[in-house]
Amino acid sequence: MAKQSSKDRVAEAAAAVGLNITITLMPESTRTAEEAAKACKCTVGQIVKSLIFQREDTEELVLLLIAGDRQADLEAAAQIVGGPLTRADARHVRKVTGFAIGGVAPLGHLSPIPVYMDASLLTHDLVWAAAGAPNAVFAVNPQALKEAISAHVMG
Repeated sequence: MAKQSSKDRVAEAAAAVGLNITITLMPESTRTAEEAAKACKCTVGQIVKSLIFQREDTEELVLLLIAGDRQADLEAAAQIVGGPLTRADARHVRKVTGFAIGGVAPLGHLSPIPVYMDASLLTHDLVWAAAGAPNAVFAVNPQALKEAISAHVMG
């Protein structure tokens, strides 16, 4: 049996939670928010940055979905998450989520991890998120995404 691609895992996870998405492979990189906005023909604020951090106290991974025009406020996030956060090791991220940093999707992880979403993403009708590879993205209504992945809203 062939190994399932990260993009297929994202598509299956979206379908399983009732999200109707189309994964688009971009000819150029969408690794940074600025590159993604240019490729998707949208504002940087409509780009969903999927940032993985590790709780210092429990070593549990958490996913912060941050608007592309913002930085993660780790002190504020720590208050919401319940413990201090530190950057997660790339190998550990890949082992737990199945994604390499730069292509981490908001859903389709190998193991469930808590998700926290920047409230500013909810001000848009459409946002663009990574779909399992550095050049793969999908557009989605942010409210539908929040509900489908049970994200906690920050801010």
